[in-house]
Amino acid sequence: MEDLISHQLVRDLERRGITHIFGLCGHTNIAVLTALSNSPIKFVNVRHEQISAHMADGYARVTGKASVLLSHLGPGLTNAATGVANAALDSIPMVVIAGDIPSHYYGKHPHQEVNLHGDAQQSEIYRPFCKRVWRVERADLFPEILDKAFRLAESGRPGPVLIDVPMDIFSKSVDTKLFERLVGGERNAARATIDEATAERIVTTMANADRPVIYAGGGVLLARASNDLAAFAEHLGIPIAHSLMGKGCVSDDNPLILGMTGFWGAAFTNEKTRTADWVLGLGTSFKEADCSSWEPEYTFDFSTSKLIHVDIDPEEIGRNFPVEIGAISDLKSGLATLLRIARTLYPQGRDATKLKAEIAAFQTEFKASNAAAQVSDQFPMRPERILADTRAVLPRDAIITTDVGWNKNGVGQQFPIYTPGSILTPGGYATMGFGAPAALGAKLAAPHRVVVSMVGDGGFGQNPSLLATAFEEDIAVIWVVMNNHAFGTIAGLQKAHYGTTLGTIFEKNGQPYSPDYTAIALAYGVDGEKISSADQFKPALERAIASGKPYVLDVIMENAPVPTSGHWNIMDIYSPGKTVHHVAT
Repeated sequence: MEDLISHQLVRDLERRGITHIFGLCGHTNIAVLTALSNSPIKFVNVRHEQISAHMADGYARVTGKASVLLSHLGPGLTNAATGVANAALDSIPMVVIAGDIPSHYYGKHPHQEVNLHGDAQQSEIYRPFCKRVWRVERADLFPEILDKAFRLAESGRPGPVLIDVPMDIFSKSVDTKLFERLVGGERNAARATIDEATAERIVTTMANADRPVIYAGGGVLLARASNDLAAFAEHLGIPIAHSLMGKGCVSDDNPLILGMTGFWGAAFTNEKTRTADWVLGLGTSFKEADCSSWEPEYTFDFSTSKLIHVDIDPEEIGRNFPVEIGAISDLKSGLATLLRIARTLYPQGRDATKLKAEIAAFQTEFKASNAAAQVSDQFPMRPERILADTRAVLPRDAIITTDVGWNKNGVGQQFPIYTPGSILTPGGYATMGFGAPAALGAKLAAPHRVVVSMVGDGGFGQNPSLLATAFEEDIAVIWVVMNNHAFGTIAGLQKAHYGTTLGTIFEKNGQPYSPDYTAIALAYGVDGEKISSADQFKPALERAIASGKPYVLDVIMENAPVPTSGHWNIMDIYSPGKTVHHVAT
């Protein structure tokens, strides 16, 4: 029996357990949309493709499974590119299915074709950041390509893949057996793990170290290995520092958590990693900002420290620092092996009472350093108070999305995360405009959890049409717009180093300017409140949560810099020989 590719595609996605597809219509994909009209799969409609890509990203981060993004030819695919690239650099699995020009129009340069250097070349746009790009040249090859796409997106180091489909292929018929033969043929391969000898060497090295530190990255969260990490660290009494993407790798009230390292890390945390004799890096790429531009006097000094590096991606091991022991492993299975061997070799574990007391004293001191700002009644509000009031109101398992600026760096530094995997941050690409739509995807993936997006006015202002999707689909996300009338972090940098804020602050006739985001929300049908004093914010957030509806809180905030103790080499480029970082604007 034969059936249309579009119909069989939808049935195949249903069999894979796909419940949502994100995207925007176009003449190249309406055959798929028509097939979806009779499917239980929900097509989540948007007004701009970047919104759909970030929604798919947020959805995949929460589910741990590949999300599906449906795109149109040309501008549709390029509009989505930023969101897909963001997912790629944070290792988020995604299957992008894009319509393309009809295959029988090759060489004729039809409507919306990308063809400056060759015919039908739109798929080449995605090649630099996708794990694999397929262009479907024959209808009978589509089923196998689709199957390969899901396997590749979710395997090894996860990431997006692209299936580029000439629109006529969607409307071709093929034998249903081509799809049916793939059903039940899942290749459930065992997770790669650390061999026994290497695992024993790692455990004995860390157990016998004088000043060991575990350095956890986002790979721990991608592997859903937080409980395994916590158990291993607790058994051997080893403190845990983490990268920005490793935030929430274990609960921030765990007594062994040191916190985030690098430019926005605390001095205590950076000193613990810098003076460690052995560092066990788990699922981390040792990125620039996390490592103070790799300069040894700030965060890591591997002229005296030694590194053990475990990662699913062999290309990351030893990329930025020399490695004494390297192991390619899935983090969940690898940590399970390390924990089993640790319990066998050291059944009593190691006592960390003194270390825990030292960490507790640091935490007390750090909280005290922010205490005045966290209760300040000043208005525009102090960002520290916005974070403190938000944390006080939210349940422990609430999902937080951030954007860039204070809401990313300040949250990483000061906002406790108690449930692993409950903070979604744009790390590698640091995309402004990620946080607000990613929250929509997160809420669809976890409808019974509170989802709050901490975003700046610069980020929220990029794609406010996401509110249309929130209203139409009743997606109860709360957006806390930390509104400093500026691209605040860049404004602080420019003012500190060059004495100007040209192009970084929002003003009209010399006065701060901002759209009325509450009015914008109301225009889309979404509830909102404009905060006019510090004491209004917390009860407003409580009302927003209780409403069970999408809600915008427009909070005017002072543009104060996030405190820094690490280093970033851009400062040396701006102002050689000086120690200035940021200033308030």
